[in-house]
Amino acid sequence: MKLLFVGDVVGKAGRQILKQKLPSLIDRHMVDLVVVNAENAAAGYGLTLSVMDELYQAGAQVLTSGNHIWDKKEILDALDRDERLLRPHNYPKGLPGCGYGLYETAAGLPVAVVNLEGRVFMKNLDCPFKAADQILEEISGRAKMIFVDFHAEATSEKQALGHYLDGRVSAVIGTHTHVQTADEKILAGGTGYLTDAGMTGAQDAVIGNQKEPALQRFLTQLPVRLEVAKKDPLLCAALVTIDEETGRCTAIERVQERP
Repeated sequence: MKLLFVGDVVGKAGRQILKQKLPSLIDRHMVDLVVVNAENAAAGYGLTLSVMDELYQAGAQVLTSGNHIWDKKEILDALDRDERLLRPHNYPKGLPGCGYGLYETAAGLPVAVVNLEGRVFMKNLDCPFKAADQILEEISGRAKMIFVDFHAEATSEKQALGHYLDGRVSAVIGTHTHVQTADEKILAGGTGYLTDAGMTGAQDAVIGNQKEPALQRFLTQLPVRLEVAKKDPLLCAALVTIDEETGRCTAIERVQERP
């Protein structure tokens, strides 16, 4: 089974190149399931209902997210209504939505997708490690193929979760930092790992935002308003091949696509 995971889609530039390149990627690699991180898809911050539909029409089958999923209030009801839309599971109980789901490929193969958020240099959330344990217990026996999007800042925390879940999930891939890392590997227990899938959006930018306002922030330390960049779009993703019988990763490959 082949799963394509597309890193953080940022703004219109990200959505446009996703629509342009995703269909050919699916055909070329015979992809069975497409998971897209969508937390920055609406003007760089959050997700709207229209943008959500746009991503589905482009070929996304499951949408994961992160700390910005709460930015657009109109999406909160959709988190409860749409099982294809996930938010990090380790937020406090009682919030809209869920952080994992069970899905089927066209061939009827069950695949679990899990969304967690880190705590290092981020919010003081519930423990993502314990949240992962809880989810794996709840879905035990229901899916051998399990994919985890870990939305986190610190490389150390991402690596730690990868090792913690090694042999228990098919792949752990990080998001949030918007720069694709070059450390793809299969861990000792058979779990595919990549610290960050990268960003799908404008590369002539500072992590997706226009350079000039970002530079002013660093030079002046003032709260300058950031604007989403548009130039030099790039699609960043990871292609994960999973053994259907064992749930182990047999290959993991970084993907970059330009117009």
